[in-house]
Amino acid sequence: MDSTDEFLGELPLPPHVTAEDATFAVKAVTVHVAKQWPDGLRCRNDRAPHPCRLHRWGRRVLDLRGLTDRQIRTLLAEQNAPQP
Repeated sequence: MDSTDEFLGELPLPPHVTAEDATFAVKAVTVHVAKQWPDGLRCRNDRAPHPCRLHRWGRRVLDLRGLTDRQIRTLLAEQNAPQP
């Protein structure tokens, strides 16, 4: 975590994870992926140390929705696949 994360803390989770929350979570983990920078892995979107707050929030929401790591990886691969 960087100093911003330490100051702001984690994003709160929704009390009941809905399908809409899961859709936002997939978007968060798709957009906020790791990228190698000279100083280490950082978020491609906001350059915060990876995993950034939104990526962590998205993973926690998907975990609460009951998705396994394998299912999450499959979802992300589908989201990143080129569209015909």
